Amino acid sequence: MRELRSKLIAWAGRRYLEVKQRRGGDTPTLSLLPEESLMPLRRNGLDPVTELAGVRESEPVSRVKLPLGLRAWLVTGYEEARTVLSSSDRFSNDYTNLVGKAGLGANQNPGGLGFADPPDHTRLRKLLTPEFTMRRLRRLGPRIDEIIADQLDAMAAADGPVDLVKDFALPIPSLVVAELLGVTYEDRDLFQRLSTVRFDLFAGAGASFGAVSESLSYVLELVRRQREAPGEGLLGSIITEHGDEVTDTELAGLVDGVLVGGLETTVSMLALGAIVLLENREHFELVRERDDAIEDFVEELLRYLTVVQVAFPRFAREDVTVGEVRIRKGDIVFVSLSGANRDGVFGADAERFDPARGATQHLAFGWGVHRCVGAELGRMELRAAYPALVRRFPKLRLAVPAGELPYRQTSVVFGIDFLPVLTN
Repeated sequence: MRELRSKLIAWAGRRYLEVKQRRGGDTPTLSLLPEESLMPLRRNGLDPVTELAGVRESEPVSRVKLPLGLRAWLVTGYEEARTVLSSSDRFSNDYTNLVGKAGLGANQNPGGLGFADPPDHTRLRKLLTPEFTMRRLRRLGPRIDEIIADQLDAMAAADGPVDLVKDFALPIPSLVVAELLGVTYEDRDLFQRLSTVRFDLFAGAGASFGAVSESLSYVLELVRRQREAPGEGLLGSIITEHGDEVTDTELAGLVDGVLVGGLETTVSMLALGAIVLLENREHFELVRERDDAIEDFVEELLRYLTVVQVAFPRFAREDVTVGEVRIRKGDIVFVSLSGANRDGVFGADAERFDPARGATQHLAFGWGVHRCVGAELGRMELRAAYPALVRRFPKLRLAVPAGELPYRQTSVVFGIDFLPVLTN
């Protein structure tokens, strides 16, 4: 285990340097986009920029200016967002809607659930759903606890400040997803790099879809190996149970979605959630002292942070009215999950983090048929990790001023690349 941890730490350091080097300046892709189209991806600290709330209040469904003559809309209102996300009969996720637009070709299709429509989506999702039931996931519980404990041990043994991203937030979901899928530990560096690039607009559209192609190539090889000798993980189970009912390409898309979705989003939640704890001692002590507080804390954290800021693009199948706006057939619709999750339906103080808010039907995992299939696994990791962290290190604190934290800019998945903390 110590050898695996060392490999993971080395990989995370390489990843951090790659990301920092890539963030040296804007790319031609970004320069083509009007600033207002990037606004839903901007943040002020942990919060969406105030302009997003202004748009939601004045125009919960508003036009977005895009190049190449593309007609697009931004949905920021909660009810309007749910309407779009739940209406797969009126809005399509099919990747072929993008073919020919912005230079994207059919060979760049990432596959998986996010870019598929029923009935294909329904059939593919049924392959994954049994593996993500709470009954199946409970078997991972002891392993998740063990992974967390190992990372905390490593942090305790370090001298001086530690990087909570590299030493805590990165390895936990990496090892958990590896356990779930039965993917070799040696491949963690590849998938973490590829998942980060595809969500980062600073890398440019070409780099993003290049990362998709590279990761799918790897996964196809993984699928072929599992066909020959199915393992005990999710991929091996699907192959054993369904065999030739599912193609290698379909399996690759599913596995790629689980790997990428299960890594980058949970990494961001673990790191950013830790910042919420460190910036408010009342929340810190609540999670440390009360076992019954963690469920409400995590649910409010999911709503408040909404790390997946914008849902997969939708394409209107027909002329349709959302709210008071008429959307034409073929128009692109972007749903701002972070905007909708700060809507007044959550209370007059929806911009504030309040773990006493109670149960809410937030959109952090999406809504409708495309709601994240791994939502319960993500919850399990968060509910286990936060209490373990604050109980192991009751004096945990930031090692730099909060204003100096390097939050990710203009990324579909909001996050942070470096989080220095002191443990004692």
